[in-house]
Amino acid sequence: MKVEILVKDIRQEKNISLKKLYNKSGVSTTQINDIENNIKSPSLYVMVRLAKALEVEITKLYKVKW
Repeated sequence: MKVEILVKDIRQEKNISLKKLYNKSGVSTTQINDIENNIKSPSLYVMVRLAKALEVEITKLYKVKW
C-alpha cells in the first residue's frame, strides 16, 4: 500500500500559490515543495495546518493506492 499526498493537486485546483499557502498555513514554501514532490514526509501537525489553509478535510489530502 502506498499513500499519495495530494497537496499540490488541491493547491493548483484552488489556484493557490506556494507563497499564499505559506501565508495561510505557516508551513514554509520549501517544506510544501518537498511534500508536493515526495522528497519528505510531513508530520500530522503539518498536514492539519495545510488542510485548514486549503479549506479541505485532512482526508482529502491523502489517496491510498493498493
